[in-house]
Amino acid sequence: MSNSELVPDFDTEKDDSLKMTLETIPDIEHGILITLNGYIDTYNSMYFQKQIGKVIGAHFSNLVFNCSSLNYVSSTGIGAFTSFLKQVKPLNGDIVLMSIQPKVYEVFQLLGFSQFFNIKETLIDAIDFFKNGKPADDSVFPKVFNCPVCSRRLKATKSGRFRCSDCKSILAIDQQAHVFMG
Repeated sequence: MSNSELVPDFDTEKDDSLKMTLETIPDIEHGILITLNGYIDTYNSMYFQKQIGKVIGAHFSNLVFNCSSLNYVSSTGIGAFTSFLKQVKPLNGDIVLMSIQPKVYEVFQLLGFSQFFNIKETLIDAIDFFKNGKPADDSVFPKVFNCPVCSRRLKATKSGRFRCSDCKSILAIDQQAHVFMG
C-alpha cells in the first residue's frame, strides 16, 4: 500500500533531505510506522511537521517513528516530535521513537528529551509498549550506580544511552540495568 493510500495527499510533497514511508501496524489500534530516512533540521522541519500532521489528521494517533536511517536531528526537529506528542495525547495516542542511532540519541540526551519520549529498540518493544503501557522488564529501574570512569553516583530511570554529568563519558544501560561504555 502506498503512502497516499494510507494518508491522503501524503506523497504530493517531497523533500530530498527527508524521505518518509508509512506502514500500518495491525497490532496497535490507530497505529502507524513512520520510517524516516535522512535528517531533520531547521530547513525541513516545517515539511516534516506538515506531513506528520496529515498522518494525525488521517486518524493515526499511535505513532512509531523508525529512526534507524535518521542521521541527524536538530533542536528544531526535537521540537517537532514534541509538537506531535502534544497533538496525539488528547486523542489517547502516544509516540515511540525506535532504533535511534547513537549520535541522534545523544542530541535527545543533551537537550534533556531522552526521558520525555518513549524510546524503544525494536518494533516488538514498541508494540509491547502500546499494548501493555510499558514492558515488564523495566521493573529494575530506577537504577543507582557509579560511573565506570569517574565513580560519580548516577541514577538511570530507564535503559538507554546518556552522558555522565561529571566526566561527560557516554554510558549505556541495557534493559537489565547493566552499565557499560556507550
